Amino acid sequence: MSSRPNPRQEASFIPSLPFRSVGVEMRKTATAATKQEVEGEGEAVAIRRSVKALLFGGWEEKEAAVRDWAKAKQNRRRELAELGVLPPLVAMLADGRDEGCRRLAAEALVELADGSFRNKVLIVEAGFVELLPLFQKAKETSIKQALAPLLLSISTLATTPFPVDVHPILSTLLSILNSTPPPSAATTMACAAALCHLSTKLQSAKSLVSAGAVHTLLKLCSDAGAAEAALSALCNLALSSAGREAIGGDSLVPGALVEAMAREAEPRCRELGAYLLMVVARGSAKQRRRMEEAGAVPMLLEVALLGSGVASRRAIRMLQWLKGGGRVGVGGDGFEVEEEEDGDNDGEGGMKQRSRAVRGLVTQSLHRNMESILSRGREKDANGEKKLTS
Repeated sequence: MSSRPNPRQEASFIPSLPFRSVGVEMRKTATAATKQEVEGEGEAVAIRRSVKALLFGGWEEKEAAVRDWAKAKQNRRRELAELGVLPPLVAMLADGRDEGCRRLAAEALVELADGSFRNKVLIVEAGFVELLPLFQKAKETSIKQALAPLLLSISTLATTPFPVDVHPILSTLLSILNSTPPPSAATTMACAAALCHLSTKLQSAKSLVSAGAVHTLLKLCSDAGAAEAALSALCNLALSSAGREAIGGDSLVPGALVEAMAREAEPRCRELGAYLLMVVARGSAKQRRRMEEAGAVPMLLEVALLGSGVASRRAIRMLQWLKGGGRVGVGGDGFEVEEEEDGDNDGEGGMKQRSRAVRGLVTQSLHRNMESILSRGREKDANGEKKLTS
């Protein structure tokens, strides 16, 4: 007769489970979640309190509230906008008690507009663009420079279907860039990038040309930080006939473009500078002579040999034009800069191909120079014989 199993003996074979440790971990997780909820609720209450201070408090309370928002997280920016802080901030930007207060409002608007299309639209609808003429007349340069990042952020709306009046933005950007003393490097870069955004639409590009932005952009080509954005804006303007005429007729051309091509560490600047030289040189013997006088040929030879594939092709085509060996295609709108098809331009084969092309151009130039020297020698001999016979 079998003995009945002992429950205590069976229990001894069951592995003990870490119930105590599991419970501790669960309590820790619940405590952390509760703490986060409490912190979130506390932050929400603090934000509502600061919004109330902005709407109904004095200047000290308004400034303290705005300083708190400068540290607001990304997920809190939409909440702040929904609570209606953008119109009071725009009003504070115009009617602040002093320059520091207005600059603080500008910095807060930059933070709230960063990465939020909706907030940018709300800032424009709050009347920010209409206030810009007031800042153009302001004597304080620091408030103008504080506006540059905000103008850069708002200028991205020009690349969208949202209707925005670009004229006040454009005038303010040009007044900042042409101010005395000149703006800081960061401000210059922001303004140049904003002008590049404005130049992407044809109607805005016409406004840039009529406002004289071409000359300002050409001056920025000598700035290390803003050169690429300025050249990109000029390339956008060159897509219109008015833009091409303004670029070609400016006194800084072709010198500024040749200088842009000299930036060895910035291949994009070389590519854009070479393209603009092609635009200017097309169909204009006068412009080609000016380029030769400005020292474009040695720079083009350097870019043809050492530049990127795109820059090299454009430099070789320019050298052909300058020596009379190139041709220009004409499209339906009467303008087209013809370039070779893409290929292995950055590898060993592309380097050999560019070297052969440059050697051919140099040889052709030498032959023409020799022919010119011989022709002048024959003319001198003929004139000398005529003098002797007479």
